[in-house]
Amino acid sequence: MTINLFDKGGCPLERQRFTWKELVQKPISKLDDDAFTRVRIILMNGVEHDALRTKQVMLRMNRHARVALAELMRVEHEQATMVNWLLSSDHSPLETTIGFEQTAIEVTASVAQLEPDPYLAQGYRYALLEDFDHLYRYSALLDRLEGKDANNITQGYTDIAPARPTLVHHRSPANDLLEPYGPDAALATKLHALTLTGGEYQTHDYYMNIGPVFADPLARQLYAEVASVEAQHITHYGSMINPDETPLERMLIGEATEIWNYQACAEQETSPRIRAIWERFLDYELGHLQVVMQLFKEVERRDPAEVLGDGKLPARIRFASQRDFVRQVIAGETQLRKDGTKFVDESAEARSSIAWRDHLNSEGSPSQAVSGGWHWTPGTELNDVAGADAAAAADAAAS
Repeated sequence: MTINLFDKGGCPLERQRFTWKELVQKPISKLDDDAFTRVRIILMNGVEHDALRTKQVMLRMNRHARVALAELMRVEHEQATMVNWLLSSDHSPLETTIGFEQTAIEVTASVAQLEPDPYLAQGYRYALLEDFDHLYRYSALLDRLEGKDANNITQGYTDIAPARPTLVHHRSPANDLLEPYGPDAALATKLHALTLTGGEYQTHDYYMNIGPVFADPLARQLYAEVASVEAQHITHYGSMINPDETPLERMLIGEATEIWNYQACAEQETSPRIRAIWERFLDYELGHLQVVMQLFKEVERRDPAEVLGDGKLPARIRFASQRDFVRQVIAGETQLRKDGTKFVDESAEARSSIAWRDHLNSEGSPSQAVSGGWHWTPGTELNDVAGADAAAAADAAAS
């Protein structure tokens, strides 16, 4: 499927309508549908909500675009509803959490390999190791609270093992920042940054809402700890974005981001019913882009090609197991830390981050406690001594 962003096309905004039965469709099954169908659903829910967030901010600061923004936001909201309601009630909140972390791992690993800027690619690999460790900690919690094997959710696509321990993810705020891409950055770089920022925002918000519903004190603490790291990731990925872009530039890139992602979903979806949704929303987003390009021309008196280049979409996210790549990153980069916007060896980490987390962890670390003595093996075996020793050794080295 070849798409050029400047080709006239897409469903006109005024024809984009829904009924309640369309919005609330039959959900997927956690066991019968492929795990990557759920990955795509979670990813696109995050992308849609970030599009809504951007437009809501713009509504408050742009008089000329108010009507168009209100119309666009209504459809974006309804698209987000249809996508989010595809997640099924047969997932417990913890199982959905496992799905969120698998999405972060597999999508970030694919983006890290697509990113043309070596520095930003390093940034994706860096945060990838943290989300990978979160999956391990939540898998331990799932086993302890529900007696379930997280592999039933990940379906064997994603390893469940420690990486950079969550204990050491906590940094002082200035050390979460990265150098942003510049005005001449490739379109791919812009699409990657917006996609991952939206994904992390969604994960953060989900954990902030779900964490308090648990009765188990350790579960509540673990969600609080990981939500804090997800907030850091929003800063980490969000700081990649060029802060000198105008709001309408950001909207143009945002629409291109939605188109790029929906195209990837439509091309790789294995469920015909869900693929039809991705194709419909791809058509809708092409229509949204026409509206935003016209606004850009009217308000900024500029050519959208200044932002979108020749309009050709770059290589898409690959929805497949990235196990080999992730293992390479774990083997070679787990010891990396941050000093300002630089990636450094753990021996050169900023002292401000060490002091920050020493205080935060001074009364104990939930992520360490939840996985103490636990190692994932098929069948939710809690008493694998060799595995527990290996996990304990990794955590001891971090401490």
